[in-house]
Amino acid sequence: MRLLLVRDFRNLMENKLGNRLSAWIANVQHSGIREITAFAKGLLSDYQSIENAISMPWSNGPVEGNVNKLKTIKRQMYGRASFELLRKRLVLAST
Repeated sequence: MRLLLVRDFRNLMENKLGNRLSAWIANVQHSGIREITAFAKGLLSDYQSIENAISMPWSNGPVEGNVNKLKTIKRQMYGRASFELLRKRLVLAST
């Protein structure tokens, strides 16, 4: 049962089936599996944005990737150089 619920959720995510999220959460709540029920309860706390994230074709992945790259370079350079060197590393790294 547990594996089936996890596979169903993965299917929702991969195939952008946000309209089936509420039915999946209802199935989870009736399953009696404590860990997955807690996960589903967390999804309910911000249901609309999660449904939109599953349904919509857009992603903020590229933006998050650039932010992660910037933070990684910043951590590597912490205490060693100025903002000017950080800017040069970012501009040169993107070309």
